[in-house]
Amino acid sequence: MAGLNRNHHLDKTPFLPGFIIATLIVVLQGCGGTPLKPWHTEKLTEEFTEDKTDEVRSFDDYLQLEDRLYMQLDEKVYAQTETGPKHQLDRYSSGSSADPRKHAPDWNRSFELKADNLRGAVLLIHGMSDSPYSLRTLGRALNDNGFWVVGMRMPGHGTAPSGLRHISRHDMAAAVRIGMAHLDQKANGKPVHMIGYSTGAPLALEFALDALDGSTAPVPGSLILISPAIGIHRTAGFASFKDWLSNIPGLDGLAYTQIQPEFDPYKYNSFATNAADVVHGLTRSVAGRVEQRAGSNPGIVLPPVLVFKSTVDATVTTEAVVDNLLEHLKPDRHELILFDINRYAASYRLLVDDPAPLTDRVMDDDKLPFTVTLVTNQGPDTTRVISKYKSPYSTDVSNSRQLALSWPPGVISLSHVALPIAPDDPLYGQRMPNREDFVFLGQLAIQGERGLLTIPADWLFRLRYNPFYDYLEHRMLDWVEKANTQALQQ
Repeated sequence: MAGLNRNHHLDKTPFLPGFIIATLIVVLQGCGGTPLKPWHTEKLTEEFTEDKTDEVRSFDDYLQLEDRLYMQLDEKVYAQTETGPKHQLDRYSSGSSADPRKHAPDWNRSFELKADNLRGAVLLIHGMSDSPYSLRTLGRALNDNGFWVVGMRMPGHGTAPSGLRHISRHDMAAAVRIGMAHLDQKANGKPVHMIGYSTGAPLALEFALDALDGSTAPVPGSLILISPAIGIHRTAGFASFKDWLSNIPGLDGLAYTQIQPEFDPYKYNSFATNAADVVHGLTRSVAGRVEQRAGSNPGIVLPPVLVFKSTVDATVTTEAVVDNLLEHLKPDRHELILFDINRYAASYRLLVDDPAPLTDRVMDDDKLPFTVTLVTNQGPDTTRVISKYKSPYSTDVSNSRQLALSWPPGVISLSHVALPIAPDDPLYGQRMPNREDFVFLGQLAIQGERGLLTIPADWLFRLRYNPFYDYLEHRMLDWVEKANTQALQQ
């Protein structure tokens, strides 16, 4: 026993110095740095939480609480922020070019698009640090096709980055249940579908799993997942410890993984450490539940699932979409649509990592139980784009179709944030709209010396719109139509 105890002790000793060094590095990172502003520190007590479900039982109740929340935001953040020409790019400076209150509606808030000739309903769930703005264009397209649509603002979002310091996955799940219950009532027996973008995807999956287990309702007619956060980097597991350290006086900077100027009217640039921990816990839980249900349930694992994903994604891993989700599902019900990089423009000597091995794996694996559509160049000598279709349990690309689309000049790939955004989006789009009173954050051609701009260089480099948005919208509408028909026939 003594020998076993000694070996056990020796196994731990290499770990301890590394842990201590890592802790010291984190502590030093929390000392000094960028000063925190009111939007980083103020806690808005009128925010929805799971504890408030006794008083907030309906979507109307949720909206009324949201009204009080935004009044508190005005008092605690906007009223404490300087104004004037020097603050024209400050989101929380009243009247600035980035002030979202200048336009109605304020797309930071939950919205509802009603339908007269009702064909079904759709709940839109945005991503972490995002707002309902990101899915509003898809929501309008669905509404134009007869669907009652709700864009649900998740707790902690659409207000100030400090909101992400206090949310839990259970708060967001409770908000999703309110939205789905509301649409179930409005749909009058017709299918209710769910669209989850980024972190909204595991929230939609979690609700669907609960509904199939009988603990909530309704079972979604289908799920559409855009840049889904099915798996994130394992270092996110360290976030809970870092967030705990932020409670120590002088280390409050550790409450954020990054602190940047807030110039985006509908998305936080600063990211709270707690938010990383929430996403980490949510994705691990959902992946485990999908695998468990697939192993124990010979029937339906999930409603029909359509996934849109860029082959390169700096936020969430593409492999997890296959390994943690789609591989576990039953055949002939689900599809993955992959957007490849621009292989005409790509200079492989400049690429850090070519996603071709992952793409080849998905297209060449005859054991995958889901359909794959790859959107890629027609050839290495053209920017024209085609779609390649592969059936489940097959390697045969049986249907290649030329699309009336091409890669724009200078664009080498899509990005995590680009997929649901149309090229004509007035904030993130391809061209600056004809207006001067509101910030434009789309395709900006700004050059000069490094370190001169308040906007980080990597932020400017990232593509914020989808040149193939029309294709995505068309496929989404076709999917909902097909799933709607199948659900009504059952």
